[in-house]
Amino acid sequence: MGDGGELAAEKHVRYIVTVEKRKDSFESLVMEHIRLNGAYWGLTTLDLLHKLRAVEADEVIEWIMSCYHPESGGFGGNVGHDAHVLYTLSAVQVLCLFDRLDALDVDKVADYIAGLQNEDGSFSGDIWGEVDTRFSYIAICTLSLLHRLEKINVQKAVDYIVSCKNLDGGFGAMPGVFCCVGALAITGSLHHIDRDLLGWWLCERQCKEGGLNGRPEKLADVCYSWWVLSSLIMIDRVHWIDKDKLAKFILNCQDKENGGISDRPDNAVDIYHTYFGVAGLSLMEYPGVKPMDPAYALPLDVVNRIFLRKEH
Repeated sequence: MGDGGELAAEKHVRYIVTVEKRKDSFESLVMEHIRLNGAYWGLTTLDLLHKLRAVEADEVIEWIMSCYHPESGGFGGNVGHDAHVLYTLSAVQVLCLFDRLDALDVDKVADYIAGLQNEDGSFSGDIWGEVDTRFSYIAICTLSLLHRLEKINVQKAVDYIVSCKNLDGGFGAMPGVFCCVGALAITGSLHHIDRDLLGWWLCERQCKEGGLNGRPEKLADVCYSWWVLSSLIMIDRVHWIDKDKLAKFILNCQDKENGGISDRPDNAVDIYHTYFGVAGLSLMEYPGVKPMDPAYALPLDVVNRIFLRKEH
């Protein structure tokens, strides 16, 4: 994988466990309102590195459920915070990691999400009504993991996403491509995509140092190792980029002393980029990292367990 060195897996595990325990650190404070997302990023990284047992499952699940709003069926980003689909998906994904969906009132959660679908097929993120293709993906992904997709109008949801397609093959209505491609993949609707046109646009995101950016003229950022790569895999065009150069870029963003991965070399590490860096390596079949499902953003064995043991 070039001279970016090896993946410092043990250091990254220690970094993640330490961040989770230190509630008074700067990183903990700035993530206060999205702690549930942070739990998903950190715990999924641990699972990808075969170290989910480094945390106490019952403690995690008890905390996750303390963010639940039984009156609405949604989850907040932290205890006492308002419910939103963003955090509801993270909660469901974490419960999937631990094989504990039984902790949920599945129909209540599914009804909360279904109730956020709008007449045009789009989804609001919460009761305040902001619309974003991100929320379409989140709703479809969450309901699929819960085996409750029938609670929404899937065709309308797909039609809305397709209506956000741009002339260059990408998608609008921020943040765009991954969310739209992921939602279409889960609903079996990838035939709506011009794979060559979108694949060309995505491949143009690779910068000379090997990393990927989010749009033209932007610097490479480790997080796009997931957003762009997963989209390329879903449309079967991942062979159009230089994976060795990308892996080297990710490995060069590691803090090899204290663990963690940053957005680009020599910057401060954080849990977000640590997750997306390891997830990107997973998509490139890096040795020692579990394979990941590009549409559900969960380890492949977790997704297989959910869908091979489908309960009606």
